[in-house]
Amino acid sequence: MTLQIPALTSHDSAGIVDVAEGVFGQKFNEALIHQLVTKYQATARAGTKAQKNRAAVSGGGIKPWRQKGTGRARAGTMSSPIWRSGGVTFAAQPRSFDQKINKKMYKIGIRSIFSELLRQERLVVSNDILPTSVKTKELAKNIAKVGVKRILIIAETLDENLVLASRNIPYVEIATAENFNPVSLVSADKVVATVAALKKIEERLA
Repeated sequence: MTLQIPALTSHDSAGIVDVAEGVFGQKFNEALIHQLVTKYQATARAGTKAQKNRAAVSGGGIKPWRQKGTGRARAGTMSSPIWRSGGVTFAAQPRSFDQKINKKMYKIGIRSIFSELLRQERLVVSNDILPTSVKTKELAKNIAKVGVKRILIIAETLDENLVLASRNIPYVEIATAENFNPVSLVSADKVVATVAALKKIEERLA
């Protein structure tokens, strides 16, 4: 069976595109989509925060004073966390926040996102959205037809015209059929894909 994705306007050269129901007709899986979004955001974290523990700070090799007879509290090292310039208790160390999701789960989750976008009429197809020059004004005029603020444009390739024309327009993201991400998909008010990009997505998720 096939589903139909509408064109951006009735005059759009893309027309209406038939797509496989197995890819764009998946049930909404909220838990899996949340897992995909969380993984993407976690992977983007640098994880480079680092602090020195008592073993990493300089000094502290000798006992600062004798155990008894000074009237002061016992102390064994100057690198103690309770001392100024001492080590940090439970010091943060570099780490990876990456989460494991296998390929099958990822594919099902992305299918679910695209299917829900189609059901909510947030996924449309258009070849006319692409600019023919590097002028931002031209792309802004094309985007105005969509009628929403936040838009994701998925093209077969990111040519110079699209990259340069889109970089000064707020809330506009661009991607290819190979490098889109779940966060951009779920946060966009509309996802506009070209026919060629849509077919690549369908092949990738089949």
